[in-house]
Amino acid sequence: MSSNGWHGLADNVAAHAQNYLDGLAAVAQGEGEDRTVSMLLLEVAQVSAAGAQLGASQDVILPTNWEPPISADPDLDELRTALAARLGPVDGYVEVFDPYKDTSLTPYRLSDDLTAVAADLVHGLRHYQAGRPLEALWWWQYSYFNTWGNHAGAALRALQALVAHSRLDVEAAEASIEAAMSAVVEEGSQVQTGR
Repeated sequence: MSSNGWHGLADNVAAHAQNYLDGLAAVAQGEGEDRTVSMLLLEVAQVSAAGAQLGASQDVILPTNWEPPISADPDLDELRTALAARLGPVDGYVEVFDPYKDTSLTPYRLSDDLTAVAADLVHGLRHYQAGRPLEALWWWQYSYFNTWGNHAGAALRALQALVAHSRLDVEAAEASIEAAMSAVVEEGSQVQTGR
């Protein structure tokens, strides 16, 4: 890929990373209200699209084998704790970690997954903001394969399942109630007609 291509990809991923971080912070502060899960689904889906671009791109090769100095990444535990509080009883779920190598069920927490993604994105974003887009891309790509891609994928599946259950299970419950009411009405009409 040409230098311009790498810079364009870095700009794109940086924008997605910043949007994800801003969206996560907004949800953690309660801005999602009753749309918390839906907003998180959208944030994770959008940053996963950026991750897919990294996964589909050729390997980012750096000119040196050392990471330029960078101060410590921010502590995201307060964000994780706030997300856990917002998610409450739906924070925990189970997932198959690797469908090809380890098919056992593994317990996860959405708040941990969302924060793990944020931590990797923040680290790359700090390189990007320091004027090192290739270093940022290397970090984002490496950590996508190694960490945040798995966490984002697992969180995306869990969030999608929550949204689906909230919509489909309600409709199924309403259909069940309507069927029961119809049966009661039908029984009532049969009693009135003497059948």
